[in-house]
Amino acid sequence: MSLPAAISAAIAARLPAARDLRVVRQRELHCRLPGVDVAPLARLLLRELRAELRLMVAADRRADRGAFEVHYVFARPREDWFVHATVAVDPADPTFPSLATLHYPASRFEREIADLFGLRALGHPDPRPLVRHAFWPEDWFPLRKDAPAREFHDDGQPFPFQQVGGEGVYEIPVGPVHAGVIEPGHFRFSVVGETIIDMKSRLYFTHKGTEKLFEGRAAADGVALAERISGDTTVGHALAYCQAVEAGAGVTAPPRARWLRVILLELERLYNHVGDVGMILNDTGFAVAHAHCFRVRERLLRLNKRVTGNRLLRGGLVPGGVGADVPAGVDLAAEVESALRDFDEMVAISLDNTLVADRLDGTGRLTTRTARDHGVLGVVARASGIDADTRRDHPFAAYGELTPRVVVHEGGDVRARTLVRVEEARESVRLIRHALETLPEGPLAVTVPRLPAFAPAFSLVEGWRGAIAHWIMAGADGALERVKVLDPSFLNWRALSYALLDNIVPDFPLCNKSFNQSYSGNDL
Repeated sequence: MSLPAAISAAIAARLPAARDLRVVRQRELHCRLPGVDVAPLARLLLRELRAELRLMVAADRRADRGAFEVHYVFARPREDWFVHATVAVDPADPTFPSLATLHYPASRFEREIADLFGLRALGHPDPRPLVRHAFWPEDWFPLRKDAPAREFHDDGQPFPFQQVGGEGVYEIPVGPVHAGVIEPGHFRFSVVGETIIDMKSRLYFTHKGTEKLFEGRAAADGVALAERISGDTTVGHALAYCQAVEAGAGVTAPPRARWLRVILLELERLYNHVGDVGMILNDTGFAVAHAHCFRVRERLLRLNKRVTGNRLLRGGLVPGGVGADVPAGVDLAAEVESALRDFDEMVAISLDNTLVADRLDGTGRLTTRTARDHGVLGVVARASGIDADTRRDHPFAAYGELTPRVVVHEGGDVRARTLVRVEEARESVRLIRHALETLPEGPLAVTVPRLPAFAPAFSLVEGWRGAIAHWIMAGADGALERVKVLDPSFLNWRALSYALLDNIVPDFPLCNKSFNQSYSGNDL
């Protein structure tokens, strides 16, 4: 019996009310459940079958089904299978069972759904708003199909932060406006002396309605928006979006395009990791290392422009393939290998410096258990001992033929997060060289037919920060009806609070930079 069939049999035996059990796309099991079966399904998948909850998506289906829907996407790493469960929610009683006490990432998804759709998770232990600010009208839920345009203003009400008291405890508020060119976020520290005993963050000052902006667009027109979800993750988000469209349409990008997608994604990983190492070193006071890392980063950005015509690699991807081939006259492998040698020289000088080591070692430690409990993704997870990488665990593009090396460190501190970036930069250069040497001949793209109505599809991509997910569903006219985006920052931001515990306030910038989460990718 195949694995999806075995899972289907287990669900059918344990949850007899489950219906529409069917395997699609060879490795996805779809089913519909009554709300009361959500927690038993989650316990079966998360605890017994060792799956992970990768995504929760709400959709307004009142026009065609007379209900809202909540979709759950579970995945089993390395064995590469998915369970996509759907629960209908009655508009007259817009509630559904909470999974927050069973699995922390569900808590974040459920709070987001409550703010944007007005669907309440029964039994949620922390019903405070996540996305909505205090001055949003109470009856306004922007992702409902009938949500009107509203104009409103900040009425000055404070956000209900949990208070930390006691003798000698005081608060330091930081932001939301920061020095330098940085997006807004508010951080509230509770400290004794200089030691941080608690930190609460408040984000979504740049909530842009990104998911709403996808609605009504043709599938091909969504790429430009996906590229701008988080500007430093142009390829990661565009690739996740394109692959979701292709999955929905039932097409596969041609072999040459799949290998070129690997090259573009690794170019993006490379320039970001080089820049991040420079910024981490800068926050230790080693300004010369920062200057040289950014010099190397500039080389790579100029190389990006030669490859795609854009420094951030925009325009490189289209649904069905890629937008352009490797340009003639560019020895891409030699260019990235030269940049890596330059970068490695600066890394060796920096990490052998005892003043740098004193700032990196033991600072901002995130334990493996805390990282796992919070569903942390990407660089932050691998630096805390979690061996997870979508390129290997759920292969996409041409990664199934490349066997990328997954870099894992156990320390969980700033040094570990720095070393993961350094070693992943080296691996990116190896993968680019391998892809260029293996690059098959053939077309750059295939035609993508009209998306079927109300048939959800999704895609996972390992961006340079971590796993990215895009979930799409078209309407009756073939235009986008609902698009859900998950940037790894959505799950990683909360874990930063735990990494800061027992550190001193001056180390916050260093810890924050070693996480380097996206405000824009979070504040959709």
